[in-house]
Amino acid sequence: MNHLLAQWKLLLAAAAIAVAALTALVYSSLRSPVRPEEVERRRRLHLNQIGRIADGQVVELVEQPAEHAASRGGFLRAKARPRVSGEGRKLVWYSYSISGVIYQTAQDITGLDSQVRFEELVAGQPASVKYDPANPSDSILVADDWSGLR
Repeated sequence: MNHLLAQWKLLLAAAAIAVAALTALVYSSLRSPVRPEEVERRRRLHLNQIGRIADGQVVELVEQPAEHAASRGGFLRAKARPRVSGEGRKLVWYSYSISGVIYQTAQDITGLDSQVRFEELVAGQPASVKYDPANPSDSILVADDWSGLR
């Protein structure tokens, strides 16, 4: 009798695991995917909250027309970028140094017009960069409610 009771508990546990796995599978297939713009917005928000500030410098400004950006898929395939329909891409290349290591990267500032006017930026201008102390190569010049551009 104890042997049957032990098997019954084992079967119940296996059934519970199967139901949990099926529920997770259904949830993941029905849930809408997170848009790249939202991923980038969350990254900027996170860096704005936890980031440390370092001195940096604007290196280059690139403005890509809308038809060119659409045909090539944008600037950076590795990172999510904000998408604004009918508008070209605005990319700011910048450099900064952390513990003697020089980083050079770019941020797509399309859609962040409330924080920065692309037309007023110039190569060589100083800037403050917020970076992740755990991963100094992850950085921003501009966030939704912060700008390091001077």
